[in-house]
Amino acid sequence: MGATDFSFHLHARDGAARTGEIRMPRGVIRTPAFMPVGTAATVKGMYPEQVRALGADVVLGNTYHLMLRPGAERVAKLGGLHRFMNWPHPILTDSGGFQVMSLANLRKLTEEGVTFQSHIDGSKHMLSPERSVEIQNLLGSDIVMQLDECVSLPCEDKVAEKAMRLSLRWAERCKAAFGDPAGRALFGIVQGGSVPALRVESARELVAMDLKGYAIGGLAVGEPQDVMLAMIETVEPHLPVEKPRYLMGVGTPDDIVQAVCRGIDMFDCVMPTRAGRHGQIFTRFGRMNLKNAKHADDPRPVDEASSCPATNGWSRAYLHHLVKSEEMLGKMLLTWVNLAYYQELMAGLRAAIAAGRLANFVAQTRDDWARGDSAGEPA
Repeated sequence: MGATDFSFHLHARDGAARTGEIRMPRGVIRTPAFMPVGTAATVKGMYPEQVRALGADVVLGNTYHLMLRPGAERVAKLGGLHRFMNWPHPILTDSGGFQVMSLANLRKLTEEGVTFQSHIDGSKHMLSPERSVEIQNLLGSDIVMQLDECVSLPCEDKVAEKAMRLSLRWAERCKAAFGDPAGRALFGIVQGGSVPALRVESARELVAMDLKGYAIGGLAVGEPQDVMLAMIETVEPHLPVEKPRYLMGVGTPDDIVQAVCRGIDMFDCVMPTRAGRHGQIFTRFGRMNLKNAKHADDPRPVDEASSCPATNGWSRAYLHHLVKSEEMLGKMLLTWVNLAYYQELMAGLRAAIAAGRLANFVAQTRDDWARGDSAGEPA
């Protein structure tokens, strides 16, 4: 059962890694947690009850896409996002900042916010910190993200610094607009590019605002993994132990494992759903491409030991056929396979941390990925 307010409870630690629970009225989020991405109020190719059955405690909705279609005011009139998409459990919504920077046309950034044209129909919109919070409130989000300015990496230090300082000012405005509603939370977003001093300053300033959680943003945008991990290691000591930490937009199974080992509690990424729609799956044997002809005559399931019906119930030959035929069922089944694996990985990480055997779990997991199996493909 959920709590009456938002709270975070640590249960165990293994090195920097942590396992615990975020408690809120709509339910408990077990951490480390992977949040399936439901961009337009749907996890593509999945029924909500399937997503829940795999072990997901929370999903992510997208402010930018939902404000454009069907519109936040419309969703509010229809009872809020939870009722709209038939997901009664916690929902985190991002602020829309990343999508404005990456998708919208004719953007104009000012101190007030971002003016942009919709990538759908060219209509003009203004997204300010206050409007971002208003939209997320209309949607009924349980965890609201501040509006921030996202920059691509690599970038000049002065560009990263300007964006970081603007994001801090916007965080203050988001906090004022959000207030302190019971049972819900506003998270700040640490920015600063790949400059350690900027990341530390951003983290310290956000912590001084006493928000309920903290995200690390501006990573997983094309930089090498070692840069991402270095930034996590730079920021982590400056984040409060008693509050959740969220690495935005990450990532591959190995990215997640490495970040958990460095103290991160929450993740989201479109990778498992997007890869599934394009014939790629993630398994305990590593990554496989079901488009490859070698799967055409393979009668084995992807993994007979998995508890996921999609992973153990159809042959690789059949899945290959669906992918090659561009059948809708293929996209659905492979998405199911991927989300199942991601949730199995998170459950394994939580159990390993609780038992104090994280190093062994990570070593075995990475060994399995590297070795693959007789018809799999090494990661």
